[in-house]
Amino acid sequence: MQIVEKIKREIEKVVVGQEEMVDSVIIALLSGGHLLLEGMPGLAKTTTIKVLAQVVGLEFSRVQFTPDLLPSDIIGAKIYNSAQAQFHIKKGPVFTNLLLADEINRAPAKVQSALLEVMQERQVTIDEESYKVDEPFVVMATQNPIEQEGTYNLPEAQLDRFMMKVLLGYNTKDEEFVILQRAEEGFAKSLERVASKEEILQAKEAAMKVFIDDALKRYILDMVFATREHPKIMHGSSPRGSIDLMRAAKAKAYMKGASHVTPQEILEVAKPVLRHRIILSYEAKAKGLRSDDLLEEILTKVPIP
Repeated sequence: MQIVEKIKREIEKVVVGQEEMVDSVIIALLSGGHLLLEGMPGLAKTTTIKVLAQVVGLEFSRVQFTPDLLPSDIIGAKIYNSAQAQFHIKKGPVFTNLLLADEINRAPAKVQSALLEVMQERQVTIDEESYKVDEPFVVMATQNPIEQEGTYNLPEAQLDRFMMKVLLGYNTKDEEFVILQRAEEGFAKSLERVASKEEILQAKEAAMKVFIDDALKRYILDMVFATREHPKIMHGSSPRGSIDLMRAAKAKAYMKGASHVTPQEILEVAKPVLRHRIILSYEAKAKGLRSDDLLEEILTKVPIP
């Protein structure tokens, strides 16, 4: 709990507002889940992830996704060394603790899919050899919702690998006033490293040991099954949604200093965990409904234990 407060305090030295995003990157770190941040430019998506890596002492890599990117630019490749007359493996930026996939929807599906194995299996296969990535390993991706030209929608299979999809809005007027003041004074802030890799791994282990009652596990399943049975949802959440909802709720409870999960934590993380895992029917899309609208309806109807 104390480590979470220290991390948030350091991030807030640089990032103004955006509390849901800050909480979400910490939840992802504590649960080992991957995170997709979607929002307009200038909302500190990239900055937040870079600051997080700096204050927790983890290795950090950034890949700027572009249409001409190749899978080998991410995972690495087998390279021939003519001087030594032999091949050797050059590992890509994916071999890190925090991987920032910036504007992930700017690369075609072939490149996006290069992340599938490492996101699920925590390993990379290069020339028939598999290499484990170090723990903790979290992919934090960003995408811009308004760009259309030169962008590629993430395939459903990859979206399902992300534990949460967080939708970011603009700061309030008071928060943006603080941003203006900081811009005038200069954004440079001295950040402290408040945790080590070992402490993060210990916190992650403690978070996943937070108790959750069987009644709440069934509550999670009721939510997930409701997405599969809703008449306006063509495809509901996969079983990964159930697992990620439980893990995110445990991490949320740990952040609050609680020893057990309550329905409140499940409700707080339900939309970010499930919104990208449901595909609306054509009728729902024609009516202008969003995933969040149907999830709100489900959360209201499913009885709380």
